[in-house]
Amino acid sequence: MKNISQVLNWLSSLKIAILLLLLIAMSCAVGTLIPQQESDQFYYDNFDKNPFLGIINGNILLLLEFNHIYTSFWFLLLLSWLGLALAVCSLRRQLPILKSALSWIDYKSPRQIAKLSISQTIQTDSPSKNLEKLTLNLKKTGWNIRETDGRIAARQGVIGRLGPILIHLGMILLMIGATYGSLNGITIEKFLAPGRSIDLLNNNEEKGLTIKLEKFQIERDPQGRAEQYRSIVKIIEPDGYNEEKEISVNYPLRYKGLTLYQADWSLAAITIQIKNSPKLQIPLKAIPDLGEQVYGTIIPTKKDGNDPILLTVESELGPVKIYDSDGTILTALGRNKEAEVKDTLIKIINIIPSSGLLLKRDPGVPLVYTSFAIILLGGSLSIISTKKIWVLHEKEKSLIYIGGLSNRNLSGLSKELPKLVSFLVN
Repeated sequence: MKNISQVLNWLSSLKIAILLLLLIAMSCAVGTLIPQQESDQFYYDNFDKNPFLGIINGNILLLLEFNHIYTSFWFLLLLSWLGLALAVCSLRRQLPILKSALSWIDYKSPRQIAKLSISQTIQTDSPSKNLEKLTLNLKKTGWNIRETDGRIAARQGVIGRLGPILIHLGMILLMIGATYGSLNGITIEKFLAPGRSIDLLNNNEEKGLTIKLEKFQIERDPQGRAEQYRSIVKIIEPDGYNEEKEISVNYPLRYKGLTLYQADWSLAAITIQIKNSPKLQIPLKAIPDLGEQVYGTIIPTKKDGNDPILLTVESELGPVKIYDSDGTILTALGRNKEAEVKDTLIKIINIIPSSGLLLKRDPGVPLVYTSFAIILLGGSLSIISTKKIWVLHEKEKSLIYIGGLSNRNLSGLSKELPKLVSFLVN
């Protein structure tokens, strides 16, 4: 039993809890710096040449599970350890403190009151009458009273002792909810052009919700930089019910446990016309070698597929730059503009942007939000100071002894006590 007690004391020690919090905070910082949930090849390509912190290459990074820190064994172990430490601390320390605060302590001798943090002795000719005044005054000011044979015990703010327990409970629920969401949540990132849709499967691997992009708009500043992205999406249920909603950056859509974020944008396709041909919609691909947000496609100018040209574009507003096979720029065309390129008439009809949508289903969100509410409530209650006052009198000496203590804001109680004493004097 002694060994078990020592282990529990060690688990619930403040030093261990602070160390665990520091380790978890450092792990979260590393998870922010290192991209998560990428392919193994991504980490080899990016960290073999430039190791993280100068020593952690791709192999070590994968071995330490830095590619999925928040679901790694060691991170979950840290969370479990901290949760256990908080639970043990609440059971072994906070609950006894709450139980002690709820129990009435009866001080029967002046010596006991004199040992309190604040104490006062008052000479009075009518102790019984003054005790009645004091009792009424304490009740009016919100104190809970218990009288025993001319002795008074009063307390206020006992509910504040519940605050630390609620904070511990909220933190444990927060870790459980976050862990459950990380292990069982689903994240899908998809680029959709207007008119396109994505089908989601339900738990039975059957078709569930359908998300269709109706309209996508990029708002730009006078310099042409993207400021805001807006998507009009239609949510379609399997039974045919549907509704349209607008989402934008920082204004996601929440629907039946699914959260839909406006995350990014790209260019999906370009519509062109070659001579008298029908309108051709040609997909665009990102060309990182030419720039961060440069999209392009290669098309031939001859019927036999020879003599190709490269079309590139950086925004849905254009212009479309046309390059020769040797990299020489031939011309630049805006929308609804045409030019003859290598004896071929090319007209730019339209540039179609696509909306980058991020879909998340996190089953741990209800627990996380509940934990936030509990932590806020516990923090608010922890501000409340628990105050206790004891009063007794000696008929033989016509003396009244009054004393009190408080777990915090002792100076406030010391200022409040003279007001109570003034009633006794008068």
